[in-house]
Amino acid sequence: MSEDLKKRTAETAALYFKDVEGEVPYRIWHSFDPELAKEFSLFITGSIYSREKLPHPTRQMVAVASLAALGAVEELSLHLQAALNVGVSPKELAEVIFQVGVYTGVPAMNRALVTLREVLKLKGLWPPDRG
Repeated sequence: MSEDLKKRTAETAALYFKDVEGEVPYRIWHSFDPELAKEFSLFITGSIYSREKLPHPTRQMVAVASLAALGAVEELSLHLQAALNVGVSPKELAEVIFQVGVYTGVPAMNRALVTLREVLKLKGLWPPDRG
């Protein structure tokens, strides 16, 4: 395994997941299989998330849209926090979720908006500035 991959993994994980509250998938994986957790982390965070083909804010908005569409609220909470960490605004996150509602339906949109509100409260960003 290359030192560069380890470095990219650590840097990207620190960028996305600093100060993230709630369950982090790596910890779940690690509790069952530490070696596999390391391999997943190197692949997902080091090989995929660290790619420079998309800027980090765009990459996180794609993750938020996908997870909102799936109704995967625990993982959505993690990536909403990661999106805020890389500079996506609360208004942009809400807009991504509203866009998802057009294609996946109002119930998926509502679950995602509730999750966004919980994350914004957790981060002291609720209520939003509507100006």
